[in-house]
Amino acid sequence: MNSTIRESHDTDAEALATLVEYLELLLDKGKSLILVRSHAESSDVFLGDASEPEEWTRHGKIRNAMASAVLALTRSGFNELTIGGQTYRFVRAFTEVANQGAVVFSAA
Repeated sequence: MNSTIRESHDTDAEALATLVEYLELLLDKGKSLILVRSHAESSDVFLGDASEPEEWTRHGKIRNAMASAVLALTRSGFNELTIGGQTYRFVRAFTEVANQGAVVFSAA
């Protein structure tokens, strides 16, 4: 395996692990996950109702490269992914918050 393929595989594995972590969190809390690219190098991660930004709870941030990798592994609309033997069904949508784009992941 050459280094480019290995790096791509490592990035995909890390992106899947990140996605699973946040999908588990949104399932546990019964809220949507909102990803807002608000910085040059990172995106803020929130939980809450996408239509009520003033009530969101911040749950950290991830590097924009990782956010891009997560988005590359998913698509707008309904998604069904089996990761580590667990099947996750969720919807990925887009919204705008304070003139910034945001990606919303919600349980399906």
